[in-house]
Amino acid sequence: MKYLVNPSKNLSWTVKISWSKNATLPILAATLILRWKVKLNNITRISDVMTFLEIVNTMWVTYNFEWSSLIIDTTNIDISKLNWEMIRKIRASILLLSPLLHYFGWISIPFPGGCSIWKRPIDAHLNWLKAIWYDYELVDDKINISGASLSWDIILNAWFWVTSTENLIVANVLRPWITTIKSWAFEPHVINLIDFLRKAWANIALKYDHTIIITWVEKLDTDYEFDIVSDYIESSTFMVIAALASKDYLDIENARIDDLYAFIDKLHEAWVKTQDMWNDTLRVYRCENIKNISIQTNIYPGFPTDSQSPFAVLMTQANGTSQIHEILFEWRLNFLVELDKMWWHTAVLNPHQALIFGKMDLKWAEVTSWDLRAWAAMVIAWLIAKWTTIVTNIEYIERWYESFGRNCFNSW
Repeated sequence: MKYLVNPSKNLSWTVKISWSKNATLPILAATLILRWKVKLNNITRISDVMTFLEIVNTMWVTYNFEWSSLIIDTTNIDISKLNWEMIRKIRASILLLSPLLHYFGWISIPFPGGCSIWKRPIDAHLNWLKAIWYDYELVDDKINISGASLSWDIILNAWFWVTSTENLIVANVLRPWITTIKSWAFEPHVINLIDFLRKAWANIALKYDHTIIITWVEKLDTDYEFDIVSDYIESSTFMVIAALASKDYLDIENARIDDLYAFIDKLHEAWVKTQDMWNDTLRVYRCENIKNISIQTNIYPGFPTDSQSPFAVLMTQANGTSQIHEILFEWRLNFLVELDKMWWHTAVLNPHQALIFGKMDLKWAEVTSWDLRAWAAMVIAWLIAKWTTIVTNIEYIERWYESFGRNCFNSW
């Protein structure tokens, strides 16, 4: 399947941002530690979420949808028939380790799959599990982990890694004594996971110096409802679309304005006008005279690394040379090479820095998406290109957004 994108600079509608996949997946994994029923509201039915549900369903976990709500029952969980092939499909399956080890004391799984834009080894997850007294061995393409968590106070360092922070939190909410996690990642989806566990009466304290203190509780409460937050990265993507392709402006609901302060500040620096319409709705106006600027990605609440590729398209329409400094991941700027087929004028200086020379008239090309985020940049580029554009490798698109395609382009 391919997507056919027709150029348009006349978009005019109210966008309601969908619910966060990055919040949904760790919370789904955390339901396994409850061993009972819970209702999750605001579930987006994208392929990664549905694959994760298929994985847990092979462990005798049952679920059913009621519109956008999901009722999940983990009472009879059993890992004897865990589906390895589905685990290989998504990286989020690494989140299964903490709850399954807590209840079963061992697990054997293949290396999780997922995004391929950079190497993201799982050593950190394994070493932190070893620090709380589990042991592991790597055999061919699988990981064998076994043991029992220790029962005394411990201090761990999460190094601001999001998934590692999530795994550490879930691994320790029921571990005896006190766990201190230093340098934890506090992205909105991590906070959503903490709020989910706190609603189950997990004892999790957050300190101003990036420290989490988890005090042991004997059991967690269950049988309750919880709301997933909206996706602040999707919101930032539509802000760029509004600035480049709207007729006059777009109103963005569930915009997560407070979470995107650094991003919105850079929009203003580029002379893009916004207006807070209250109730977390942001109006973003079309901008005809974009100023060239420099951006540097950073850990939250800095400029999000997942938003830099859409912002790069905004830079192509600026007057002058702009610069991207990607400090978190090597070679995440590789998408610029693919988009040079559309007559972008860029210079990748090294694995972390690139220049974008504006102002450009983007041309027709058949291009492919490299990762979950870079394809969004391509969609924006196609919307403002001179001719209709074809995109392949759309599995990345299907993995991320539930209704983006219906809003922006037609499919074959």
